[in-house]
Amino acid sequence: MNTEQPRPRRSCLAVPGSNPRFLEKAQHLPADQVFLDLEDACAPLVKESARHAVVEALNEGDWGGRTRVVRVNDWTTHWTYRDVITVVEGAGAHLDCLMLPKVRDARQIEALDLLLTQIEKTMGLPVGRIGIEAQIEDARGLLNVDAIAAASPRMETIVFGPADFMASIAMKTLVVGEQPPGYPADAYHYVLMRILMAARAHGLQAIDGPYLQIRNPEGFRETATRSAALGFDGKWVLHPDQIEAANEVFSPGQEDYDRAELILDAYAHVTSREGGAKGAAMLGDEMIDEASRKMALVVAGKGRAAGLRRTTAYRPPAD
Repeated sequence: MNTEQPRPRRSCLAVPGSNPRFLEKAQHLPADQVFLDLEDACAPLVKESARHAVVEALNEGDWGGRTRVVRVNDWTTHWTYRDVITVVEGAGAHLDCLMLPKVRDARQIEALDLLLTQIEKTMGLPVGRIGIEAQIEDARGLLNVDAIAAASPRMETIVFGPADFMASIAMKTLVVGEQPPGYPADAYHYVLMRILMAARAHGLQAIDGPYLQIRNPEGFRETATRSAALGFDGKWVLHPDQIEAANEVFSPGQEDYDRAELILDAYAHVTSREGGAKGAAMLGDEMIDEASRKMALVVAGKGRAAGLRRTTAYRPPAD
């Protein structure tokens, strides 16, 4: 992964690069990540002007601690190389990642990595600092997701693109994110798990795609809860009203966060010389060991990234 500590991505807000009002508004919303879109959100006639609007927004906007991403067009179009050159040469110092849509094989990531490296060297930018997010949007991309995840040290996330994916496999539904009618189980479980396994095997984050019914908060929360339960790190949001739910769903609850911190403290104590250098111990009614510590690290890390503060303190048992 491009960074030692993964960037928080509970909510990844899509912002049309061609809309100045949205570019301004996005700077004041509590999303973890904002991606300025040059692909599907921009009509062909405004893609060139949108590049310059995105550069201006990155350079002059106040993005706070948000992760700043630009989604370029995919390599099958004639816009991609100019998207990358214009944005990185113009605002590379204020850019965290580029998102590449419709990734089908590792060579597309390798090509983007090479182009980024050339621009960074030319512009005097730190080589390798700008990360890559790869969007999986069809069957071929899913089949090659392991190689895609391993294609570059710049890789930070694997993103599921449900709409194009559903079309690519001829799924019988027109509602993005909802289950197809007549199927008795979760039609997306395999896809989500396949992306998650590839991401985790290579130290990357996994991000679920958008839920298009922006006036259906219950539906959004349901789909977000599904991918969060599997272990996904966050989800795209298309409207400000979806941000709060995403941030909540992809953060641990206070009780779980406190418990994770207690497990870490307890395990550190019992494995120390002062605690008897044991391999396992009891914390309340629960036996904890090295596997418990690893699970607690995940929950505690997500809680810290979400800004949670512990409300309980560990007290070593009396001898």
